[in-house]
Amino acid sequence: MKDVIVIGGGVAGLIAARACARVGLSVTVLEATGVPGGALGSHEVAGLTLDSGAESFAVRRNAVAEFIADLGLSDEVVAPNPAGAWLQLPDDRVPGGSVSVPLPKAGVLGIPGSPLADDVRRVIGWSGAWRAYADRLMPVLTIGREHSLGELVRKRMGRRVLERLVEPVTAGVYSSSADDLEIDVVAPGLNSALTVTGSLSGAVLSLRSGAPAGSNVAGLRGGMSRLVAALVADLAHFDAEIVTDAPVTALRRSGTEDAPTWTVTCAAPPADAPDAPDAPAAATTLAARFVIIATPGAQALALLADLSPAHAALAELDWPQPTAIELATIVIDAPELDAHPRGTGVLVAAATPGVSAKALTHVTAKWEWLAAAAGPGRHVIRLSYGRAGQDNPTAGLRDDELLALSLADARTILGVDLDAAAVRGFARTVWGDALSPATVGAPERVSQVREIVTATPGLELTGAWLAGTGLASVIPDAVAAASRTRHEALGI
Repeated sequence: MKDVIVIGGGVAGLIAARACARVGLSVTVLEATGVPGGALGSHEVAGLTLDSGAESFAVRRNAVAEFIADLGLSDEVVAPNPAGAWLQLPDDRVPGGSVSVPLPKAGVLGIPGSPLADDVRRVIGWSGAWRAYADRLMPVLTIGREHSLGELVRKRMGRRVLERLVEPVTAGVYSSSADDLEIDVVAPGLNSALTVTGSLSGAVLSLRSGAPAGSNVAGLRGGMSRLVAALVADLAHFDAEIVTDAPVTALRRSGTEDAPTWTVTCAAPPADAPDAPDAPAAATTLAARFVIIATPGAQALALLADLSPAHAALAELDWPQPTAIELATIVIDAPELDAHPRGTGVLVAAATPGVSAKALTHVTAKWEWLAAAAGPGRHVIRLSYGRAGQDNPTAGLRDDELLALSLADARTILGVDLDAAAVRGFARTVWGDALSPATVGAPERVSQVREIVTATPGLELTGAWLAGTGLASVIPDAVAAASRTRHEALGI
């Protein structure tokens, strides 16, 4: 019997497993896919090792920096190009046209701190700017405390700010409409600052003044997947086992309330047929004193459902529908992109004519280390598709069709006539089962899940769907889950 089984080999599961293994607990990690790492995965495209998921982390908390230092990677932390991002918007002057403009810098999730600033007016026009400025004259008491970010912005600053500034940012960061996002999750302190300053723009300036100087994000030289490699190496050092291609199908609890035994059933390839990757998976059972579930939300809720009626009821809460996101990565020889015509990337407003993507990252413009690895004139661009509540335009497309769509979008967004014959590599990545941790009502749902799990001896739950988006949220939550397990197991 193992001390701990961690279900899910994404970054949360690996962090929790490492924290348990390093104090001497025997640990097995069960990962459903062929490689650990989850959203911090990587792939090779045209000879370049690229991130297939997240390619940066927020620096708003020390937790990430401290964790990276603990892994010995501090010297590999790099800042992005400060040029910043742009917006792709419907052009009010040309029916059916679109326009590119720099994203205003002095804002929070696109909400401007100075509505009459030149870079804001360039996006929303004079009428939109004056409507946004009226926020400073509007009594706070007529609005009250809001839950929906979209509702707050619409009431305080108007439709133009919401549609042309805030929605492109929230779609890019959270894959959700601003109307569906819980303010206290995506912008902690905004409601309180609004009450103190008396205006939304004042609240934004207050939050920005308290933020550390410099970029809001950072990355790792060589890609964020280096963090996964370091975690896997540490787990091997501490004799923890990682089993891949082992999706967990059932979770059972037996024994006493004070000393439960957990039985985990997974589908794993036959151990005696390593040279037959297509051999049918066999049901394998493992036992442990403790279990940490670190899967995406839908899988976690399904595993909990068989434990008790109370656990099963968690799946009936008002969870948002998961949004399918597809990333298209293109490596292309295009010296005309050396000038970085749209900074480090572009966020696309909904209903922008002629563009299906919701965002484009000019990866070689954003990260100097990658530009050096790619060489002169060679560029990496990555487009993101899929908006909450809408059919994904990439669904059902063949690889060649997706490449053609991506190139067409990139030409429009970047303003450069990219030649299909100059493409040196292409890859697609689908992320399709993530529950948003930021939608309205999320704190209440998460609280109910944690309450039930806390009352279940020997069981812990962690992951972005509970903790929040990004490593700054995931790392502390995974470490806390492991700490509680360690305390139950060892009394320390």
